[in-house]
Formats: sequence, structure tokens, C-alpha cells
Amino acid sequence: MIAVYETLVGIVLVIGALFCLVASIGIIRLKDVYMRMHAASKAGTLGSGLMLIALALHAHQLDVITRAAAGVVFFLLTAPVAAHLLAKAAYEVGYKPCADTKIDELAKDGKAKEAD
Repeated sequence: MIAVYETLVGIVLVIGALFCLVASIGIIRLKDVYMRMHAASKAGTLGSGLMLIALALHAHQLDVITRAAAGVVFFLLTAPVAAHLLAKAAYEVGYKPCADTKIDELAKDGKAKEAD
């Protein structure tokens, strides 16, 4: 039974690490700040959360499990809000979406316009 339990922890840890790898590749390869932020906030949050869950499954101490659960909740609450605020601030200072973005929902006149 212990081997099955440790295998489950290992699988969750590897999946979390793969999501973090995908997030880091997305940060390097994607075209503009908005796409990069999306990769970092979505895949990075999922990867970090899965690794913290693996830690909570592996630990046999209540304080470690509580801190890992608090970390997962913290990531889930803060990462999407931070990404949204950073994207809005980037748009306000003039970073326009790349040409792959077909519709600019934040155009000044309130209408959806095609991105430059």
C-alpha cells in the first residue's frame, strides 16, 4: 500500500513539474506580454498547486499539510487577479496585443476593433 501511495505522490509531482515546464516554455516562446502572462498565470498556478498537493500528500505532519493547502488557496486566489491587473496596466501604458489577437476588446471607443 505504501508503494501505491508513494507512486501517486510521484505522479502528481511529475505532472505539476510538467505544467511548470509548459509555463516556462510559454513565457519564452509566446509573442506578446498578454500571451506570456496567460501561460505564466494558468499553467504556472496549476503546476505549483499540484506540487504543493504532492507535498501535502507526502507529508505526515498536520502543520505541513495546512501550509501546503494554504499555499494552494493563495495561488488560486492571487495569480488570476495579479495577471488581470498586470495585463490591464500593460494595456494602459501602451503595449498593444500582437497581430494574432483578432479583436481588441479594450479599444478606446468601447467597440471591438481589430488589433493593429
